[in-house]
Amino acid sequence: MLITEAGLPGVYVVAPKRHHDARGFFSEVFKQSALRAAGIQDSWVQDNHSYSRLAGTVRGFHFQAPPHAQAKLVRVTRGAVLDVALDLRHGSPTFGRHVAVRLDAESGQQLYLPVGVAHGLCTLEPDTEVIYKVSQEYAPSHDLGVRWDDPALGIAWPVSAEAAQLSEKDRRHPLLADLPRYFEHSEAAP
Repeated sequence: MLITEAGLPGVYVVAPKRHHDARGFFSEVFKQSALRAAGIQDSWVQDNHSYSRLAGTVRGFHFQAPPHAQAKLVRVTRGAVLDVALDLRHGSPTFGRHVAVRLDAESGQQLYLPVGVAHGLCTLEPDTEVIYKVSQEYAPSHDLGVRWDDPALGIAWPVSAEAAQLSEKDRRHPLLADLPRYFEHSEAAP
């Protein structure tokens, strides 16, 4: 498993090795010891699975506020997404910045997002499925978000605002500038 920083502190691309033969491939998609060796110490308590029928489906930006804040380990099992991590850690040198990574079923790459980093994605293909591990159970009262098309973020989404498929909830998220300070940067945190 190759684990490399993705451009924001504590955000990593996790590339499981695939062993190919005439039948297809075999891959260890989750190996706690490899993640721990890279400094990822989270314990995973829940797996989530989303299916998006249409290309251009946007989900996010999502996060949970403390004390139910979640780290996430995201992978695509069918199709492809532009997966985006947004730093919400006040005091971080990368606060308000993002990193975007293509995740697809073909490569098997994953994206790790630590607590304090919001998650958003846009499907690049129809019939896309995403599975992700989280470090805290879903807590509806702490489920929050940031507006996906906040112009201050400068994200080059692969879909226009008019064509994006969004939930009503995601349309109502606040701009980053209007978001309370839920997370503070810590030098000790990944």
